[in-house]
Amino acid sequence: MRVPPFLYSIYEKFLRRQLASTNAPKHIGLIVDGNRRFALAAGLATRKAGHMAGSDKLEDFLRWCLELDVEIVTLYGFSTENFKRSSEEVEELMSIILNKFRTLQTDPLIESENVKIKVIGRRDGFSKEMQDEIIKVEGMTQHHDSFQLNVAIGYGGRAEIVDAVKKIGEQIKAGEIDIDSIDEDMLSNHLYTEGMPDPDLIIRTSGEERLSGFLLWQSAYSELYFTQVFWPAFRKIDFWRAIRVWQQRNRRFGK
Repeated sequence: MRVPPFLYSIYEKFLRRQLASTNAPKHIGLIVDGNRRFALAAGLATRKAGHMAGSDKLEDFLRWCLELDVEIVTLYGFSTENFKRSSEEVEELMSIILNKFRTLQTDPLIESENVKIKVIGRRDGFSKEMQDEIIKVEGMTQHHDSFQLNVAIGYGGRAEIVDAVKKIGEQIKAGEIDIDSIDEDMLSNHLYTEGMPDPDLIIRTSGEERLSGFLLWQSAYSELYFTQVFWPAFRKIDFWRAIRVWQQRNRRFGK
């Protein structure tokens, strides 16, 4: 049954009053899932239309985070495993991601809210055109310091750890560091997320309850929230439910 919009408005206000205004996660990890199933359920003409609807949802999510003073969002946009999909779908996704990087360059929200954009993952699998647009959007936002959006594409958590180990190995080989000096902090400082706090909360949409290789090292003490809602259908009330659950949990960090 379709709920009238005015009831959603009332529920939004109810949820907002339940949130502790001074207690919001500083870093949110986001696994956007369910675009294809959304397209099927919504009767959209093509699978690509579902992916495009998911791409359009990003600006809404950023605004919701800014309202709560979240400082960092790391978005899982395209994994290393996604290259295994059909060539047709990979091309569709590459086209959508490329267009998103271009629109972000002219999005007023990015400038007005001082949003820094960083792309994390292995870039060598992408076209020169894609790599050029990544360089552009990173370059034009590199001095922004109010909010950071990390876009994980060509990303895999195991690959990230392997790359970090290789960097450390090169430093050992060059005599720059001693093997006995390797600790957790050193490894963290060689990850794609160097210098950033670990995510406080990781949200995954569409009902799947796994991380699928997302931020494997960084998520050791992250709170996980799974929702049945497909990403393109994700609403502010769904986001606030996740925040409410996070605020109600007792984070002991192993103590």
